[in-house]
Amino acid sequence: MLQVLANRTYRHLFLAQVIALVGTGLATVALSLLAFDLAGADAGAVLGTALAIKMIAYIGVAPIAGAFADRLPRRSFLIAMDVVRAAVALVLPFVSEIWQIYILIFVLQSASAAFTPTFQATIPDVLPEERDYTRALSLSRLAYDMESLTSPALAAALLSVMSFHWLFSGTALGFVASALTVATTVLPQPKPSEARKGGIYHRTTHGVRIYLATPRLRGLLAVTLAAAAASAMVIVNTVVIVRELLGRPQGDVALALAAYGGGSMLAAFVLPRVLDRFADRTIMVGGAAAATLILAYAETVVAVMNPSDLWPWLLGGWTLLGAAYSAAVTPGGRLLRRSAGAENRPALFAAHFALSHVCWLVAYPMAGFLGSEQGMVASFAGMAALALAGATLAYFVWPSHDPDVLPHSHPELQPDHPHLLEGHALDAPQHAFVIDELHPQWPNRA
Repeated sequence: MLQVLANRTYRHLFLAQVIALVGTGLATVALSLLAFDLAGADAGAVLGTALAIKMIAYIGVAPIAGAFADRLPRRSFLIAMDVVRAAVALVLPFVSEIWQIYILIFVLQSASAAFTPTFQATIPDVLPEERDYTRALSLSRLAYDMESLTSPALAAALLSVMSFHWLFSGTALGFVASALTVATTVLPQPKPSEARKGGIYHRTTHGVRIYLATPRLRGLLAVTLAAAAASAMVIVNTVVIVRELLGRPQGDVALALAAYGGGSMLAAFVLPRVLDRFADRTIMVGGAAAATLILAYAETVVAVMNPSDLWPWLLGGWTLLGAAYSAAVTPGGRLLRRSAGAENRPALFAAHFALSHVCWLVAYPMAGFLGSEQGMVASFAGMAALALAGATLAYFVWPSHDPDVLPHSHPELQPDHPHLLEGHALDAPQHAFVIDELHPQWPNRA
């Protein structure tokens, strides 16, 4: 897996990602403490609102950023977004009103919504070989999991010698270091998409239209819904299960979350070899189905077992759930890479970023509401039903036979059109089929 780090450009981009993730993790801890400092017992409501603002920014800003990303040099654009995030982090310690937090969080997350899809769309151009790109995806998954384990520990160590306000300085330094690392790279710049010639609506919705017109990507969205159901159960309800249902100490909350992250990391380690042997659809739909079964089984265990006996079951279940989540979402970048030319990838990655967070916007409040109003058994049941809906939908909308080259014709083109001469030289398609200006609809394969 680590051999892809031999590529200098990718190595620097991966380092920038890791540094920025650590900074983001410190900001998460500091923001929680800032909310408590300003709102006291209402800090949960403040953080809930901030999370909703984050999702709104991700869903609304990412497609707009993707529509215009090809107008700017990638490196300059990524650096600018890091600078914006660093500036917001420096201002956060000085806020004195809750509404100021909301405005700054929207700016910060809007910059992230512009940065992340552009960053993700760059990696396939840096690592054009699918084998290398698969390993890069697994490394990226490991980076996210490691951040969830190390950032809280680092924050706890720093808080023992300084005020939480200084954590925002660490966040700013992380984004500045990320920007400087990106500045040391030379990034490929795709040719501008023909979609940029349309109006603002056409450009903004271009990636979403490609996404929803591609069967495998509709399957990816359904798998993401199942994965969001599983992860939302963990993120929203772990603290309630450990502290209220099981009556265990605060430190066990971190242990339970670490079990989930450890399962995800383990799956990320083995996925490159597994994906060399099995199709993406098999692994991803299988991961969604596994998450459904684990949630359903957990519902039964919680309903019938004594809470004092549930701790080892929770650790094991969270580990398996983390592995299922990683199997379901990690290969998604491969599908996006297959489903667009280089010129349309920024818009497509931005579309996935926005649409996937719609799944989170559904799963987060559903897990929290069911848990608080109906209890953990109902929450497990609801999340299992949501995961089942996603897994079932993915199974039916994602064709089991999903080749890159598909039979199709172009009766609307003149015989001497360059596309027919180059891509259909033998009176049959010789190119991978993707939705673009020449191929606006998926071929009917009935």
